Amino acid sequence: MTATLGTLAWLFAVVCFGAIIPIVPTGAAVSGATALAFHEGRPVTMVLVVAAGAAGAYAGDLVMYAMCRFGGEQLARRLRWLRDEEHLAAVKDRLKAKQVPVLLVSRLIPGGRVPVLLAAAFAGVSWETFVVANLPACALWSVVYAAIGLAGGSIFPQPWQGVLAAVAVILVVNQAVTWWNKRRESSST
Repeated sequence: MTATLGTLAWLFAVVCFGAIIPIVPTGAAVSGATALAFHEGRPVTMVLVVAAGAAGAYAGDLVMYAMCRFGGEQLARRLRWLRDEEHLAAVKDRLKAKQVPVLLVSRLIPGGRVPVLLAAAFAGVSWETFVVANLPACALWSVVYAAIGLAGGSIFPQPWQGVLAAVAVILVVNQAVTWWNKRRESSST
């Protein structure tokens, strides 16, 4: 059990770090951990993986939102988070109309979280709204990626095969979404 708790702590740390520095494939970490937990044969471990992933995402998002709120556009420009101001304006408009649904969906779309966090911070979305809306968003995100890991773990007989399959699916989906967004942006200009 000590090894499991240590692994869950590492998962929390990796996901939290990845939420703050968005170069770490956090979804793949949750999927891989779930695939490994499946092969342990203890369902409670998979529930703990979902909880650790959601908690890490939530904590990281809170730090990221605080950075956006207090650092403002100057910090966003310095860290090169602010690339497309026209897109940011559109996201701000969507946030003003439907704050909670936009925050909820942004966590699920690869590459959608940072622009929405920036827009929310710049539009002045209150801490209370962000804290409440982000909690189910992080939980849903963790469940979705855990389901991918569960599928990978249940299809393949060896734990490493399930982890590899889950990570590959996440990376392919992320690349497909990135390609689609770039293609859509280039066709609109």
